[in-house]
Amino acid sequence: MKIKCNFCNGKCIKNGFQSNGNQRYKCTICQKRQQINYRYNAYKGDTNQEIVLLTKEGLGIRSTARILKISTTTLLKRIVCIARNITRPIVSRGKTYEVDELCTYIRHKKNYIWLVYALEKNSKNVVSFNVGKRTNKTLNRVLETLKLAEAKKIFTDRLKNYRYLIDKKMHSVKCFGTNHIERKNLTLRAHLKRLNRRTICFSRSLAVFTAVLKIYFWI
Repeated sequence: MKIKCNFCNGKCIKNGFQSNGNQRYKCTICQKRQQINYRYNAYKGDTNQEIVLLTKEGLGIRSTARILKISTTTLLKRIVCIARNITRPIVSRGKTYEVDELCTYIRHKKNYIWLVYALEKNSKNVVSFNVGKRTNKTLNRVLETLKLAEAKKIFTDRLKNYRYLIDKKMHSVKCFGTNHIERKNLTLRAHLKRLNRRTICFSRSLAVFTAVLKIYFWI
């Protein structure tokens, strides 16, 4: 029976036995060692896909770990690893965007964190986001991306900070100009429990929170 590598789809040959007695194989191309069957669920081939699906459906870390029957530590590492391999979307030039902020907290309710993100008005896709304090520095990380893309128009709410960060020619606070992103805010709060206004679910780590957002926005 021919065994194909799980990493590069190359040919595998026998390479001794694992400590649990299972046959071990070694890829002739990438030289990585592996087994045909794993006892621990985290090593199954479709685990990452299930993590993405459950994360986008708003399940918490412990709930996802119970369903997949893996440890919470392994799950957190997987989420960060999945997010690390996600490529940022290409921001089209000359488009119209909406920018808004959402408030949440990390570790405890006194540690407020703001999610700032930009939505392309026609496709309704999130093209950029940043997490941090509600300061010009946090806002500017998102706005600089839109400026480099030569945005035609940027709609925001009436937060005063935007007046100093966006050129008047492309900035607009027109009524109903942020309808799409406000609706996206409601969807985010419904799907991700850690963004709900009144919830006992919250992120203990900024890295995990950012990773979850990457998975939700860009997969």
